[in-house]
Amino acid sequence: MAKHDPNDLPPPYYSVSLHTQPPLRPYEEVVYGNGFGVPTYQHPHYVPQHPPVIATAVAQPSLPPSKGREKRCCGRNAQCFGGSGGTVLLLVLLGVAIWLGVHYGTRLATAAIIEGQSGSKGSSEPPESMTTPDTCPNTTVLCDAQRDCLQGSDETNCVRFASDGSLQVRTAQDGRFLSVCYQDWDASFADQTCAQLGFRQSYQLNALGGQQSMGVSLTDKDSSRPLHGQVNVSSTCPNLQTVSLQCVQCGQQQLTSRIIGGSVAKEGQWPWQVSLHFKGTHVCGGTLISPDFVVTAAHCFPSSNPSYTEAVNWRVYGGVVSQTKLPAPFLVKKIIAHESYSQLTNDYDIALLKLTAPVDFNNVFQPACLPAYDQSFSPGDKCWTSGFGTTEEGAASSSPDLMEVTVDIIDPRVCNSSRVYGGRVSRNMICAGDLEGGRDSCQGDSGGPLVCPSQDGRWYLVGVTSWGAGCGRRNKPGVYGSVSSMLPWIYSKMQQERP
Repeated sequence: MAKHDPNDLPPPYYSVSLHTQPPLRPYEEVVYGNGFGVPTYQHPHYVPQHPPVIATAVAQPSLPPSKGREKRCCGRNAQCFGGSGGTVLLLVLLGVAIWLGVHYGTRLATAAIIEGQSGSKGSSEPPESMTTPDTCPNTTVLCDAQRDCLQGSDETNCVRFASDGSLQVRTAQDGRFLSVCYQDWDASFADQTCAQLGFRQSYQLNALGGQQSMGVSLTDKDSSRPLHGQVNVSSTCPNLQTVSLQCVQCGQQQLTSRIIGGSVAKEGQWPWQVSLHFKGTHVCGGTLISPDFVVTAAHCFPSSNPSYTEAVNWRVYGGVVSQTKLPAPFLVKKIIAHESYSQLTNDYDIALLKLTAPVDFNNVFQPACLPAYDQSFSPGDKCWTSGFGTTEEGAASSSPDLMEVTVDIIDPRVCNSSRVYGGRVSRNMICAGDLEGGRDSCQGDSGGPLVCPSQDGRWYLVGVTSWGAGCGRRNKPGVYGSVSSMLPWIYSKMQQERP
């Protein structure tokens, strides 16, 4: 397993021109396993995370999409639009565009992008594989069990899990996350709660003792209302007991023998690993997290090539350790890429795949655990990454066998130092590998798992293989999308797309 290009330029900065097919060949500088040979900029080049509304409202072909570049274009003479008269006109149009942006949010820009990609006019409805930023009125109240936002995002980050397994709920009544009192809970309500969170049913319900502070207690059981709409704040929980809830059996490794330093994985070692095929070719990896959802990287679905954003072109293979022995695939119902993903910086490099049918778990195919909101993995912790990517930098083809390698979590301050990535690692990223080189992921591993064991004996999805300079180079470790940082987004989308 290994990564990117023969030169030392940082990989996240590349153009948006992409090949129509994912050729497996030596790359100039690409994100892991993306399969698209694309050149990089010679210097860091940043753009806004969302397309600015001005570019849509002001239909001037000579106007670049970046605000910074617009300013450089006109310079001091203001001659981009024909002198001072053009400048006045531009200012008026900019004012109108800004008002539209404030009034309607990002929906206009998103609709324009979707229209341009689909070629259809007169409709703002996105295809199944696209995602649209939510739109909310100014009067929105979070977690009041009243859906105000168009997609309901105001009611989707109201429940979370702590590292001790306890269930916590935020209500509009208090505004804080509080533990849920155990009194009146039973298996049916546990199933209802997990179903509302995007899982199909609950796996384990227990009572935790010792809760002495404020909590929330059930007031009624109404399957049509979310959990935070069925509780009231209580000064203390009866019998000092709170809810411990697990919605899915996860993180259980069936085969525990592992070899440090990289080797061929055996069946059952990494049962959450999936291989994502685009039109019959392995392009990216992914991680099963529930019967219906797979976590992967957003850069596997470049919007500049619409065929990659169409769910019908993808197949998901799970429980496999060899590309020569593939079982029947799972089909993809919807591709949900993070709305803030930037293909220039690789920030927010995460996506969810919703499957058309649920997975039946077995010894070789079952999910990894999502981390708790307060669960942390520290620099020096030994974790593992796996995938079907190339085994050395610049290799002409990916590995037919599932490969595994152990990597160490690296302090973000070290990873952002001038000798490593010089400040290019955002808070939504985590570095892992060996600063001496040799142990790393590579092309074809994109979207695959970085998993770490915990004291409870389970394996947790800590990172999503994203980018890096070369493969296994000294002072160039792998960079992964941080699952902990983007955990609220994952749960939010699972709730919005729940089966």
